[in-house]
Amino acid sequence: MPGSTRHTPKALRRRRGRWVAIGTSGALAAALTGCAGWGGGGIGGGGANSIDVLMVNNPQMVDLQNLTAEHFTKDTGIRVNFTVLPENDVRDKISQEFSSQAGQYDVASLSNFEIPIYAKAKWIAPLDDFIAKDPEFDQGDILKPMTTSLSSEGKVYGEPFYGESSFLMYRKDVLKEKGVTMPDKPTWQEVADIAAKVDGARPGMKGICLRGQPGWGQIFAPLTTVVNTFGGTWFEKDWTPRVNAPEFTAAVTFYVDLVRAHGENGAAQAGFTECLNNLVQGNSAMWYDATSAAGSLEADDSPNKGKFGYAPAPVVKTDSAGWLYAWSWSIQQASTKKDNAWKFISWASGKKYEQLVGEQVGWTSVPAGKRASTYENPDYLKVASAFAEPTRAAIQAADPTNPGVQPRPAIGIQFVDIPEFPDLGTQVSQDVSSAIAGQTTVKEALDRGQELAEDVAERYQTRSK
Repeated sequence: MPGSTRHTPKALRRRRGRWVAIGTSGALAAALTGCAGWGGGGIGGGGANSIDVLMVNNPQMVDLQNLTAEHFTKDTGIRVNFTVLPENDVRDKISQEFSSQAGQYDVASLSNFEIPIYAKAKWIAPLDDFIAKDPEFDQGDILKPMTTSLSSEGKVYGEPFYGESSFLMYRKDVLKEKGVTMPDKPTWQEVADIAAKVDGARPGMKGICLRGQPGWGQIFAPLTTVVNTFGGTWFEKDWTPRVNAPEFTAAVTFYVDLVRAHGENGAAQAGFTECLNNLVQGNSAMWYDATSAAGSLEADDSPNKGKFGYAPAPVVKTDSAGWLYAWSWSIQQASTKKDNAWKFISWASGKKYEQLVGEQVGWTSVPAGKRASTYENPDYLKVASAFAEPTRAAIQAADPTNPGVQPRPAIGIQFVDIPEFPDLGTQVSQDVSSAIAGQTTVKEALDRGQELAEDVAERYQTRSK
């Protein structure tokens, strides 16, 4: 684990594997055209009053596992059998298990990337009837962008466990020393100007940290939001690819030039982990990334706690630009224990669970970013006052159905919600990362990306005829 401070490992373990390509994306694409694939899988055991849950092994999920017997099973009589795996492994196993519809697992942790795809493949069950019969769950309290991103064709297919958007984090003291004021709603050009002014403000300090590490969800998590607000898009509504269009090119050129001029050392291999460490250790004055990072910056043992400011994701042509991400719960369509599965989801994503975590584990461990009521909870606000409102505002402003200046063919802000995107985004990201390293040009990178996008587009244009 990189970094020398004690407050970083929890945040890094939770997210260092988040933005990875789904190895089964080709199989997912096949499933959507009627070829589900994988076989096998036994029926879940433990009797009628138990459920089987397959989930990712991040710390907040582990907290859930530790609290379940005493605070869910004891109250409901429903025993929960957990299978807990690292992110890459759990994504592969969930896609295998749910595509086979063997019913071995009742509930799985999925993100807002997979849920609309799985819903279209009919691998997961709609939750609307359960929501209607469970007013205490209070679906209206779930932040609207979360509900939108976890729905398909007007039905809800997932409930968020925790969520995030993105914003600009910066050192208030460093900007003040340089006579710089961060605008309430900065543009990317203003951010670039500030980066130039604060570059070198302290020995070894760079103006900004931006991900440059290859990966559809490493560099292209922030970079696609930049593309959106510059007026670009991966695909137009009719699936016309626009990867080497002027707007997409302008955004990538801006990003590459900024990180090369004022970004971190080794930017071509820097991801979330490296940028978090840079900001924590005082090696960068600004960082544009996940709202969830703020908890580490403001931790009790953070060397610069209290010195950070938080501004909305920078914009150019759009009103907002932050991304949207959520680890969430879904029920396998083949499950024979859907009622019990919903009871578990209702508890795990409920208001009372957040209160339980705050009291039993600590308020910094609350799975936030999903409910409006979280940001009115005085106990939570005591530890999150610096970033709670900027986080809530960022999530509320995120619009997964309309993140740019033109209509899109699929939902998604920092991704295109199709099974082929992990492969497409990762391949293009490798060339963009090479451009940051000075090994190729942005034009060469995006011309190659356009060819790859044309191959993807052809499949969808053919299906629509």
